[in-house]
Amino acid sequence: MSLQQIDAKLLSRMFLAGAKNLECKKEWINELNVFPVPDGDTGTNMTMTIMSAAKEISALGDGIDMRSLSKAVSGGSLRGARGNSGVILSQLLRGFTKRIQEEEQLTISVMVESFEKAVETAYKAVMKPKEGTILTVARGAADKAKELYENGVTDMESFLADVLEHAKYVLSQTPEMLPVLKQAGVVDSGGQGLIEVMTGALDAFLGKEIDFTVSADAGEGTTSSRRQNAEEPVDIKFGYCTEFIIMLNKTFNIKAEMDFKAYLESIGDSIVCVADEDIVKVHVHTNDPGLAIQKALKYGALSNMKIDNMRLEHQEKLFRMSAGKGTAAAETAAADMKKADMEKASGTAAELPPKEFGFIAVSVGEGMNEIFRSLGVDYIIEGGQTMNPSTADILEAVDKVNAKTVFVLPNNKNIILAANQAAELTADKDLFVIPTKTIPQGITAVINFVPELSADENEANMIREIRNVCSGEVTYAVRDTVIDDKEIRKGDYMGIGDDGILAVGTDIRGVAKDTIAGMMTEEAELISIYYGSDVNGEEAEAFSALVAESYPDCDIELQYGGQPIYYYVISVE
Repeated sequence: MSLQQIDAKLLSRMFLAGAKNLECKKEWINELNVFPVPDGDTGTNMTMTIMSAAKEISALGDGIDMRSLSKAVSGGSLRGARGNSGVILSQLLRGFTKRIQEEEQLTISVMVESFEKAVETAYKAVMKPKEGTILTVARGAADKAKELYENGVTDMESFLADVLEHAKYVLSQTPEMLPVLKQAGVVDSGGQGLIEVMTGALDAFLGKEIDFTVSADAGEGTTSSRRQNAEEPVDIKFGYCTEFIIMLNKTFNIKAEMDFKAYLESIGDSIVCVADEDIVKVHVHTNDPGLAIQKALKYGALSNMKIDNMRLEHQEKLFRMSAGKGTAAAETAAADMKKADMEKASGTAAELPPKEFGFIAVSVGEGMNEIFRSLGVDYIIEGGQTMNPSTADILEAVDKVNAKTVFVLPNNKNIILAANQAAELTADKDLFVIPTKTIPQGITAVINFVPELSADENEANMIREIRNVCSGEVTYAVRDTVIDDKEIRKGDYMGIGDDGILAVGTDIRGVAKDTIAGMMTEEAELISIYYGSDVNGEEAEAFSALVAESYPDCDIELQYGGQPIYYYVISVE
């Protein structure tokens, strides 16, 4: 007779089996990434996220109950979340465990409610959800679970198997929802990762032999470089940055939260509304702060109120500081900066009074790192696409920056969600995440920081300025595919812009030049070229001269980036 309920011990085995199955399939999932670049990341990000939770589960020992298991899964995945796919997976797990933590046994009805809570939590975490992704697969599984329950299914084994089978079907349909998947001939990689977790969990439920050992370094790893999806920065249309905390004295359920957010959207933009038991943190840009305050007072008393006028005159930009490779002065400065970083990490710098503002940047390559340091960035997180820094990595960096307000530059589309998650978990400092999606955007952001302005004014200025930066990267293809009607062969050079493939060919200089051509606008004044570790200085100089000849009205800046995988990182402003 098959089991009809799931206790904490069995659920922990199912979770560990799902984590191990995902770990085994991570490289295959990486290869499902639409762009055939040599740094696919989805499988790695999801694995690092779930293994962080698995490590906490393994530490619980035999005295496991549903509450301790839920805390380990939710907390471990939240702290270990890397990249969009990892953050979304952590939110699915967080929502699932919210529903089950008070239960001793999970019945089919509880499972249905848990799936629904998981999907609701994950969708709320993404500002602009896209269909044809992991979210769609998760919602399909939840819908099927509800349908089976309403149709009277009582056998847990059949229930779990049918939910998984339907989730696989939804995954197979993702190319019909996202044309870019169909053109590339792949299903959504995040959705595939979720399927692997569910498959491993079902295997454990059925009693299959599985190695549940979780290594001590699970959830840890080094980092490297590239990009993916997040909230788009918007033009500032509203004059007052308004922030406050509501000390709740009324029920603030999901409906109340949705109604309040809808009201805020009717009077402003740049909205953040995070509810946590008895308080609500609110941030909105509006032309009438009083309206937001009056609405909030219906839910409770207000504290930590702050209103800033964002239409103050913009001060002059800081002069662009350059950083090159090879001079004795640069090498000495780099050594001094590295020494300072070590002192900060060991606590020496923390003994000083905190300064007003600090910066954290995600970067890769000695040249890129040196540029950020020369611009005043306090802490560099070495990382990028293949191994995105986790929420915990960012929190650790924030702790080491001795400042009251810290700006985080993710410099990668796929790190923004993890950085936002870190901001929600930071209580002792003001943490601002500037949604930089590329390293050139990060450089532009820090250049436009003005110490005399407030944090909110600097945030607005930096977000506005990074919108003027077009970024491109030149790398090579690791497989044959077709993207944006461009036929790509393994080994071809590719120029990838902010919105897709700009150039493909067998000549690296030609591809790089075509990439710039695809980025140029009539207003362009500056072309910055950062050459990577696989490009020698002479070749880079020759390419820079070619670009200068082609665009005589633009200033051309050539700098050593030292980044791996990408021969050139280019920006046009």
